[in-house]
Amino acid sequence: MERMPYQHEIERAGQDWRTSLPLLGGGNVFLRELRAEDAPALLAMLTTEEVSRFISPPPTTVEGFERFIDWAQHEREAGNYVCYGIVPAGMTTAIGIFQLRSLEPGFGSCEWGFAMGSQFWGTGLFVAGARLVLNFGVDVVGTQRFEARAAAANGRGNGALRKIGAVQEGVLRRSFLRNGQYHDQVLWSILAEDWRLQRLGQQAALVH
Repeated sequence: MERMPYQHEIERAGQDWRTSLPLLGGGNVFLRELRAEDAPALLAMLTTEEVSRFISPPPTTVEGFERFIDWAQHEREAGNYVCYGIVPAGMTTAIGIFQLRSLEPGFGSCEWGFAMGSQFWGTGLFVAGARLVLNFGVDVVGTQRFEARAAAANGRGNGALRKIGAVQEGVLRRSFLRNGQYHDQVLWSILAEDWRLQRLGQQAALVH
């Protein structure tokens, strides 16, 4: 029987994730539910040109991020959405987010996305956080298929998805509108069964 890797990284406390998100942690990063006090940091991190040019337009004020955080909590309670704040070890506020949005009743498939302050790119935080989110989606939420979309011109984002084992399924032509212009997106997927196999491989590598 497969032992669930990273069990120490999921603090369940016996609660349903719709009531409150469990703390996820491992290595140099912790993921937790967003709080109102994260709004100023998220505004500073996610509205720079290098971050925002490849994502849907983020809020432009602290109040806008506060409304987003409130909305995310209501959508989580409804069972439609999960949004985790990315908190590097040693810090107290979020420097980015991971999102899971249900694509069907019951969260069997979802769209997932991420955004992180550019000063934290290349630090390993994305890979560590992505593994935590995927473990949570598979083991706690019960998601069977994860879809991610990245602008075709976003080489870093597409490379990050490839690095964690996502499979490129195709190109969504002119599917992303920004500044009045449509752009192509690359569609990526990860299946729960593939992720479990990848985890076993990671675990075996650690043992040997």
